[in-house]
Order: sequence, then structure tokens, then C-alpha cells
Amino acid sequence: MSDKPDMTEIARFDKAKLKKTETQEKNPLPTKETIEQERKGDATP
Repeated sequence: MSDKPDMTEIARFDKAKLKKTETQEKNPLPTKETIEQERKGDATP
């Protein structure tokens, strides 16, 4: 056994077989309008 990993599987990997997925942001950042409303205390839950 060597300390180096076996790279033959990586060399044979076919990226075309991967499925296309849509990523969705779970925790989006608030908009400027939302931040301004919260600063003024007008935010409604």
C-alpha cells in the first residue's frame, strides 16, 4: 500500500453521466427594502 490514492478511477470518470440539478438557496439574503423596513421597525412577520 502506498500513501498516494489510486487515480485510475478518477481518470475514467465520465462527467456526462451526472444528472443536472437545480440549486435553490435555502437562506436567501434580505433585500435592501427589507433591511430598511426592519431598521424603521415597520417589519411585519
